[in-house]
Amino acid sequence: MTTDRVSAQYDIEKKSLVVAYVLWFFLGYVGAHRFYLGRPLSGVIMLALSAVTLLLTLVSFGVLSFLWFVVGLWWLIDALLIPGMAAGRNSRIADRVFGRRY
Repeated sequence: MTTDRVSAQYDIEKKSLVVAYVLWFFLGYVGAHRFYLGRPLSGVIMLALSAVTLLLTLVSFGVLSFLWFVVGLWWLIDALLIPGMAAGRNSRIADRVFGRRY
């Protein structure tokens, strides 16, 4: 592959901080940003935690609504972790695309 094609492939696959933060802001409580950044296991855990919290809040008529604090705290902490997650994901993409010779 030529250098231009390799660079183009990396540009196509690399993850954007802007997209990650938009996903975090609007769908972060269900882990959408984690799926986007290549962390599906923690994304599934966050999705399941949100679903269980919603179910428990509905079943308990709001008595267990304090569990949203846990989801919200994880959501806020992720705002600080997104740059590192994106850099790590882009580094793995670069390793694969460039074959560790960049």
